[in-house]
Amino acid sequence: MIRGKNVNAALAILRYSNKRAALGIEKCVKSAIANANETAEKANISVDPDDLWLKAAYVDDGPTKNRRRMRPAPQGRAYQQRRHFCHVTILLSSDQPGTETKVDASAPGVSRKAKRGGAAAAPRARRATSKPETAKTEKSEAPEKKAKTASKKSGGEKKSSKAGSKLSAALRRKKKTEKE
Repeated sequence: MIRGKNVNAALAILRYSNKRAALGIEKCVKSAIANANETAEKANISVDPDDLWLKAAYVDDGPTKNRRRMRPAPQGRAYQQRRHFCHVTILLSSDQPGTETKVDASAPGVSRKAKRGGAAAAPRARRATSKPETAKTEKSEAPEKKAKTASKKSGGEKKSSKAGSKLSAALRRKKKTEKE
């Protein structure tokens, strides 16, 4: 209803609208205009409030925490009624409505969670690094398995004792550290 309009036109539309949410949205638009002026003054930039236009305006779901009410129900029961908050986002711009800033197409888009790092980005990075490593280990183990099966067929080895298995494990670790 007000997206892409001049700020004055948007305020006029909201003022004379019969919608229930129009009053709250009008307050948000006025607040956004005041915030734009304040940030422009702090950055030492002159911005005319009449030249601003609404780049984006949308409403998202908000939390319902601590907003639960009980409503009477038949037979002495009570229904729980959750009262929802909402987040109103208003983006203003002083650029011309038709022009948009170009985004570098060569760089892939990264989500907000991935930019923050932490647990959100870790599984992807771990999966990407673990796949090539497992492929390398499978290739290196395949000749050893073939040699073991060939030796079993040719005359066979007896089952090794615990000491022998510990020794072979130590040798494998030593080879691994030498490679690195």
